[in-house]
Amino acid sequence: MTDVTSPLPGVETHPGSGHYAVYDHGAHVWAWQPEGQRPVLWLSSATALADGKAIRGGIPICFPWFGPGFSGDKTPPHGFVRTTAWVRDSVEQSDHGLEVSYLIDQSVTGDQPLFPGAYSARLTARFTAEHLTVSLRVDNHGDDAFTIEEALHTYLAVSDVTTVTIDGLHDAPYLDKVAGDQAFDNVQHGQLQITGSTDRVFMHEGEVTVDDPGWDRRIVLHGSGSANVVVWNPWSTGAENIADIGPGEWQGFVCVEAANAYADAITLLPGEHWTISQRIELQPRD
Repeated sequence: MTDVTSPLPGVETHPGSGHYAVYDHGAHVWAWQPEGQRPVLWLSSATALADGKAIRGGIPICFPWFGPGFSGDKTPPHGFVRTTAWVRDSVEQSDHGLEVSYLIDQSVTGDQPLFPGAYSARLTARFTAEHLTVSLRVDNHGDDAFTIEEALHTYLAVSDVTTVTIDGLHDAPYLDKVAGDQAFDNVQHGQLQITGSTDRVFMHEGEVTVDDPGWDRRIVLHGSGSANVVVWNPWSTGAENIADIGPGEWQGFVCVEAANAYADAITLLPGEHWTISQRIELQPRD
């Protein structure tokens, strides 16, 4: 295990030919590659790796709002914790894998006028050869209730996004952000294929599978504590306007996120807490 200092502080280990890694910046998991496998998480070659900048790829943490928030006026997009260095609370390595835990609260982020709640958040990442599990627990330590949106904004590496299929969302209502929808007025029928710019928020908790024939594998995602699954890819037209996606790299990823957003935002009363998690596994294709 290596205590990384450059380009950003973090923790990194190479079990055999594998690779597990997380940055303190944003408590950002950016590599999970079991030994003998291709990388499972995608990271843009053009992403900024600097204080105060969002990382394009891996698993960014969206909190305490998603996008511009359910009110539509929050900045920065996806909240302020993904561009802040969290406090590394614990690191445990064993023959079975690596576990890293991070903490953040108002003592780290300072006063946030758009989110004055007395909160703390703990991010725990557990890496093994069989699965990666990322969980985010949020506690309300104040005297007043507050409402949060949150997402584990997972970028999955794929051989070619135009050839993969996404299973598990059949009959799920969804909001189509590309179409400008304001409500969950659509229903998914059968498998989802990416055939253009895609940004959909599904009402779904449970298993989702990304079937990748080009790399002869399936990526299986299990969400918990999450009412929504978000699927995003900007396609060529959208990627042209995103400076931190390298030329042609849009074809190499699809985001499949565990989230609580929009009408499914979570309200925490004083003393309450909520945990959202996502477990990622690799399986061979039949």
